[in-house]
Amino acid sequence: MDDLLTRLRAGLPAEALLTDPDVTASYSRDMASFCAAGTPAVVVLPRTVEQVRHVMRTATELRVPVVPQGARTGLSGGANAAEGCIVLSLVKMDRILEINPVDRIAVVEPGVVNAVLSRAVAEHGLYYPPDPSSWETCTIGGNIGTASGGLCCVKYGVTAEYVLGLDVVLADGRLLTTGRRTAKGVAGYDLTRLFVGSEGSLGIVVGAVLALRPQPPAQLALAAEFPSAAAACEAVCAIMERGHTPSLLELMDRTTVQAVNRLAHMGLPDTTEALLLCAFDTPDPAADLAAVGELCTAAGATEVVPAADAVESELLLQARRLSLTALETIKSATMIDDVCVPRTKLAAMLDGTSAIAEKYDLTIGVCAHAGDGNTHPVVCFDHADEDESRRARESFDEIMALGLALGGTITGEHGVGVLKKEWLARELGPVGLELQRGIKHTFDPLGLLNPGKLF
Repeated sequence: MDDLLTRLRAGLPAEALLTDPDVTASYSRDMASFCAAGTPAVVVLPRTVEQVRHVMRTATELRVPVVPQGARTGLSGGANAAEGCIVLSLVKMDRILEINPVDRIAVVEPGVVNAVLSRAVAEHGLYYPPDPSSWETCTIGGNIGTASGGLCCVKYGVTAEYVLGLDVVLADGRLLTTGRRTAKGVAGYDLTRLFVGSEGSLGIVVGAVLALRPQPPAQLALAAEFPSAAAACEAVCAIMERGHTPSLLELMDRTTVQAVNRLAHMGLPDTTEALLLCAFDTPDPAADLAAVGELCTAAGATEVVPAADAVESELLLQARRLSLTALETIKSATMIDDVCVPRTKLAAMLDGTSAIAEKYDLTIGVCAHAGDGNTHPVVCFDHADEDESRRARESFDEIMALGLALGGTITGEHGVGVLKKEWLARELGPVGLELQRGIKHTFDPLGLLNPGKLF
């Protein structure tokens, strides 16, 4: 420990090192339940690329594991500390280095908060689409690490679609630049995509070139109430089959709707089994909403309420934004699953999750990015109740098994981390797992980068 601190201090300012155990303990984990976390030896908050390189050279020389972190808003334990590790928090590297309206790119450091970037590019008439629910606090580096998504993914895609190039410090301290600044480029293997979603297991992202889009018009939304989740999912399939391109298409099941009602007194009918929220940011959103409203009615919607303007749209969408907060009021703890299935299997996923909730005598609310099949079953439980905690974990596993059985994936945007390690192996299969472990060994032969995650 003394040798580690001495070497780190040789290349870092005093304020970049945190050693007080009470302080370092606060950096030990992210927001996931049921994920083990160790005690960091030290927390480092670098401000420059050279400082990150110094940390990695020191870690390699002394064989000390390194866990990179952003804002720790993750939900899979991917940022949890390993015992005796260096926690490398990148939140101080928070500069927007360039916004280029002609090339439609932004160059940023990893600690830039998503919302800060979004507002900065908006001043240039530009738009950075990826919008995780934690966008007011999560960082771009964390978004890249987990390949995060958000509400607008149905139209605009996830983080991976917007990362053009990266600067990455490798395990031994070398600096690698991947990708490009140009609109097109296919030179060599796509290492940029390899790092996106790698959860800090292959290298430390210290800079990113991000693609931007022109700022779209303000979106207009509607809410449609359904007598069953199956009817709402039928509407989702009809909307997508007819070629509509909503900027948002979200679904809330009965449990979630009732929780939001109790929290915010939004006046949604108790008979609502599913609420579908749809929005368009097209030149004529009212016409698009009218067409979607007809499809919802044909699928069995009991009521369709289109917004008249942007203010009313925000009021409608507030219900979706309150979903997780509302479900957290039901019990003392939650486990948030992240299973993505084909849109055609969305109804089966919701019905199956309802059956799992009944089997384990638990409250499980589902909110979903319905337009891309990404469901978020939220298991509510009392963490002080040993039996209920066990049932919560078992139900979580059954939900993931259901997703795979329906042709889906165990995570659409939250990542694997610690929480889903066992399930990643099942999804990849033995050949896929062997090759991915081989890639990890190529980049990190000593196994120092975020150990215990993914595999």
